[in-house]
Amino acid sequence: MQIGWCTLNCRFNQEEGVGDTPDSYAYDGNRVRKWNVTTTNYGKSWAAGDIVSCLIDLDEGTITFCLNGQSLGTAFTNIKTGPGVAYFPSISLSFKESVAFNFGSRPLRYPVDGYLPLQNPPTSDLLKAHKLLGYIKNVLCSAIDTQEDRLLETDCAMWSLHGEPTVLVTLAHIFNHFAPLMCKVYLVEDVLMNFLLGILEGGGSVDEHPLIQQLLDLFWLLMEDYEVNECLKQLMMSLLRAYRFSPIIPDLGFQIHYLRLTTAVLHHEKSRKYLLNNVLFDVLRSVVFFYIKTPLRVKEAGLEELIPTTWWPTHFDKEGKDERECKDESADERLRRRAYERGCQRLKKRIEVVEELQVQILRLLLNNKDKTTGEASRYIFLNKFRKFLQENASNRGHPTALCPPEYMVCFLHRLITAVRTCWDDGNRKTQGSVRSEEAYVPPQLFYNGKVDYFDLQRLGGLLSHLKKTLKDDLASKANIIIDPAEIQAASMDDLDEDEESGAAQRPFGAAMGGALARPSWLSSPTLGRANRFLSTAAVSLMTPRRPLTQPEKVKVRTLTVEQRTEEDIEGSHGNDGLLLGRPVEEPEQPVADKSLLEIVDGIVMMYNLSVHQQLGKMVVVSDDVHEYAVALKDTEEKIARCPARRSDILDELQKSQKVFSEKLNHLSRRLAWINATIYSKEKMLDVYWLLCVCIRTIEHADNTGSLFAFTPEFYLNVAMNAYSALKNYFSPANSMEELPGYEETLTQLAAILAKHFADPRIVGTDIKDSLMQALASYVCYPQSLRAVERIPEEQRVAMMRNLLAPYEQRPWAQTNWILVRLWRGCGFGYRYTRLPHLLKTKPEDANLPSLQKPCPSLLLQRHMAELLSVDKDMAASFLNSVLNQLNWAFSEFIGMIQEIQQAAERPERNFVDTRQLKVCATCFDLSVSLLRVLEMTVTLVPEIFLDWSRPSAELLLRRLAQLLNQVLNRVTAEKNLFDRVVNLRLPGLESVDHYPILVAVTGILVRILVDGDRQGISRAASVLLSDPCFQLHSIQHLLGEGAEPSRSLPAAASPARPVVGSLGSSVAPPIPSAAGNTGSTERKHFSLHAYTDYISEEEKHKVELMLAFLTEESKQAAASTAPTSEEDLCPICYAHSISAVFKPCSHKSCKACINQHLMNNKDCFFCKATITGVDDYNKPAS
Repeated sequence: MQIGWCTLNCRFNQEEGVGDTPDSYAYDGNRVRKWNVTTTNYGKSWAAGDIVSCLIDLDEGTITFCLNGQSLGTAFTNIKTGPGVAYFPSISLSFKESVAFNFGSRPLRYPVDGYLPLQNPPTSDLLKAHKLLGYIKNVLCSAIDTQEDRLLETDCAMWSLHGEPTVLVTLAHIFNHFAPLMCKVYLVEDVLMNFLLGILEGGGSVDEHPLIQQLLDLFWLLMEDYEVNECLKQLMMSLLRAYRFSPIIPDLGFQIHYLRLTTAVLHHEKSRKYLLNNVLFDVLRSVVFFYIKTPLRVKEAGLEELIPTTWWPTHFDKEGKDERECKDESADERLRRRAYERGCQRLKKRIEVVEELQVQILRLLLNNKDKTTGEASRYIFLNKFRKFLQENASNRGHPTALCPPEYMVCFLHRLITAVRTCWDDGNRKTQGSVRSEEAYVPPQLFYNGKVDYFDLQRLGGLLSHLKKTLKDDLASKANIIIDPAEIQAASMDDLDEDEESGAAQRPFGAAMGGALARPSWLSSPTLGRANRFLSTAAVSLMTPRRPLTQPEKVKVRTLTVEQRTEEDIEGSHGNDGLLLGRPVEEPEQPVADKSLLEIVDGIVMMYNLSVHQQLGKMVVVSDDVHEYAVALKDTEEKIARCPARRSDILDELQKSQKVFSEKLNHLSRRLAWINATIYSKEKMLDVYWLLCVCIRTIEHADNTGSLFAFTPEFYLNVAMNAYSALKNYFSPANSMEELPGYEETLTQLAAILAKHFADPRIVGTDIKDSLMQALASYVCYPQSLRAVERIPEEQRVAMMRNLLAPYEQRPWAQTNWILVRLWRGCGFGYRYTRLPHLLKTKPEDANLPSLQKPCPSLLLQRHMAELLSVDKDMAASFLNSVLNQLNWAFSEFIGMIQEIQQAAERPERNFVDTRQLKVCATCFDLSVSLLRVLEMTVTLVPEIFLDWSRPSAELLLRRLAQLLNQVLNRVTAEKNLFDRVVNLRLPGLESVDHYPILVAVTGILVRILVDGDRQGISRAASVLLSDPCFQLHSIQHLLGEGAEPSRSLPAAASPARPVVGSLGSSVAPPIPSAAGNTGSTERKHFSLHAYTDYISEEEKHKVELMLAFLTEESKQAAASTAPTSEEDLCPICYAHSISAVFKPCSHKSCKACINQHLMNNKDCFFCKATITGVDDYNKPAS
């Protein structure tokens, strides 16, 4: 944004604007520069809510700018003047930027001596208004002594409207002239607002100043309706501008002053209802009154005086995290920290004064007892609030018209406080009702059509689809009968809309599959009319008793949000209002005022719309403090190590130290403000309360069975996001463990995630993915994993069964990740938090789930073992899918590193696409995680592979051996493709290394070749050695040992023939190792011996035993293997002898090939005939 002055010669287009052409002059507070074709540094940085004064002196030829009333100095001199030269105020804006101008139509906030506004003030009207106001003051301060017939001076604060008729007649004459003036914004702001503010200057509560209430009564009595309406509108707009653009001072005096007057005006019932109906949500966004802006310049905000001592963390662990309980904290550091905390408390107390006033305003708007002048304020507020949510949820307007997320955060917290207060006030009057601590939203709000959810997606898909498919359940469970004519009308409405837009007709519910690009919480805009229509559709109700005859039908009015009345919301005379259609599973216990239930529902929606994202954005200040603190500590350590003779380096380091210290002083004070306004303990409790509301609501909705599908998606989203915010945003300043009922809440959330991530009632792919990701994150942390273990055993087993479903036809990466996390800490060399070769690098975010310390779950492992052991079909299909995905992932990885290597070898300069590198690393990580799941399965249930009485055991073992051999050959061959790409150390491929994949393969081999029983070991060795891809050199590579190629290959696999596996490319023959040559300049071999901190002595010993065993077995196999005729080899794999014949076509292959093929396809390899059976094949004697 550039703002300033220009002549008519200034050009405005996409590239140019004010300041970019001659005779145009501008100031840019974002870049802190001034512009006149060329640019130089000037002024200070500005922030949203600041006021910039643009001053031009045509006598002296100068242009000056002021920021919040403080001059920034003369920006330009000797500007062009003379005949024909005229200057105009001008601005150049970027996308989404906005500004409000005041050319003099309102009083200037910061007038400057010697300068005039472009618009002359209404001097004569000002004079009249001040005089008339003086007359009014005199009348208010006078009383008539009827006995002595004289005037008496009185305290105007005690004046009452119900006084002498003579006084009212006098005031009526004055108002004949005063009322028309109060319709002008300049006079309202300069005269009336200042007068009312003066009444409150004495301090005390607003209730101690009844004069304002009497004056507003007087306005409504003596002014025409249109006059008092315009006057109140301009007064509220002036108060909002004054509050929004007030500078931040230590005691927040300006903000408190304007909020007190706003509260006083809203105390007046008739004025409050007019403003609610016509101004607060329609003309201006009243949520501005609930926002406390964050100061960008801490010095001007007075934070240096309020928090004179700053502090930041100075002790970090090896992973770069703050150590909360540091034992090495010095006495000086402890004093600084405590002084800083005291300063933060002083700031928090001052902010709490503002927050209390904001809550008072909301409590006035939530008043449901003021029915003397029509509908109660709460019901007006409720309808306006719902409309406000609809505008922000639809996202169809201009972005600048939507409520900024930073306003939403403050509004949410104040609204929660006010609603909980009203809830508990009502709870004390209604015996047996639910307290606010146990609040939830009853499920009938989601399907009875009383609450409009706009275009927001339901868990079961489109509302119109649910009304059709679940109409019988609605009738039987909730006593609600949907009128078929209205469903037909909605269907025709959709059809017409599709035809009008020219879109192809699609089946009902087609938007569920995610074909339309939209946010996860929005349904198709095309089907929006049906959603809106059916959300308030007329329904017919059965009587609560169980009639034997046809039930009576009671029609419910179809109403828009604005048309609803108190009776429609609260109900009366047997009408349940918002709670119409209570299911039998829902208790009859009264919850709260029904209007409060809808407001709570709106609060949940508001958190989902933008509050959570904003909470995440504000964490950046805390992250900046951490980064600068680490940099400062590193600089101080360098200064301590710097040699005395290098004074030049020492000077540079000391300059850096000074810069870092100044930045930390600024950021620590700013962080104190953010912690007080956004991340305080009270705000944390609000978000925690919201999390509990969502959990209880989901539990109640889940009890309704199929009607759970009507629940809006955002309830699950908010439950997951609120927990994430509590864990990641509010900590470590506030500890989650201190929250009331924390462990029980964790367990409840764990039960929801475990049950619903595979719930067939949930159809949206976005919400399914979110649930899966949340569960994957949940099992990464010890506390939340223990919560999963605390849920009922039946639910735990069901969760594990869903996790073990075949990977095809569903997103499997997150499922596999969950299983890996349950195993991490138990596998071979799998006790690390970060990979060994990455320890010296700094993680991007040490709080990522993948960087948490291993916390395996033996309980869930046991459930997995029991399921796989008992259900043989599930075990076979699960492992088949895991092996399929491993084959795919590793093949993709090899193909990608081939492309990367080819690009690196070209002589011309090449750049590998970062996205390709990321996909390549992802495929590698998937391969490692799939190998770990196989290791977990082999360890927990070895009989799946080694008990050949199970139908698929031999096949699974052969497939496993084939894949393990191919992975080993690819990774361990000397100077191979994998080695070359790893040595490139490309950014994005940091996780690609020998260690993670080789130790995963080693873990599987050790389990089947060392830890098993004798029969199992024999079978595993036989299958492994019979695989044509087996090379003993690959096993020797694990311990850094070399082997000649002729000794590493069994006789069954001729080294003259390249071995081609299912990965589709040749395996290179091994190259003799140079490990024994200590003087070699070659890169050192990979060896498990090098990872003493990661591989235990017992594990290394097992690998040595495995190597010795395989060496001996391979020698025996080479000696005993008879040569096989090529005609007798399987025509599919050319690795095994023909051993099976197909029915009815009589084609032949080995058993391994046909069994693997039949798991996915029933057609013959050769003739495509359907295979009905497989018989053993024995070659007839020649």
